Amino acid sequence: MDAAALVERVEGALRVNRVFGDPVTADGVTVIPVSQVGGGAGGGSGRDTGNGGETASGRHTGEGSGGGLGWTGRPSGVVVLRDGDVRWVPALDVNRLVSATAVVLVAVALTVRAAVRARS
Repeated sequence: MDAAALVERVEGALRVNRVFGDPVTADGVTVIPVSQVGGGAGGGSGRDTGNGGETASGRHTGEGSGGGLGWTGRPSGVVVLRDGDVRWVPALDVNRLVSATAVVLVAVALTVRAAVRARS
């Protein structure tokens, strides 16, 4: 894939509709879903190592190139439009909540353990 085609694909992935979903209206209430979108890209190149192109394992190295592009997204919440009022309703990220709870529980357990050892 040439650079121009890659740039075109990245531009397509960065459109605003990747962050804001299509509005949904029912019973006079409009809801617009919002998500966090992130991504990254990388590239590489290759050359002969200078020792005849052979590695310690006997494999030959040579010219090469590489690249990658990745995107991720997660729900942030929704914008609610009702009777002229706009309200933000955040999404509950259960994975983040469970992770934070686990960290707090480990910290409490270590603190209790240290206090018990100090008393002994």
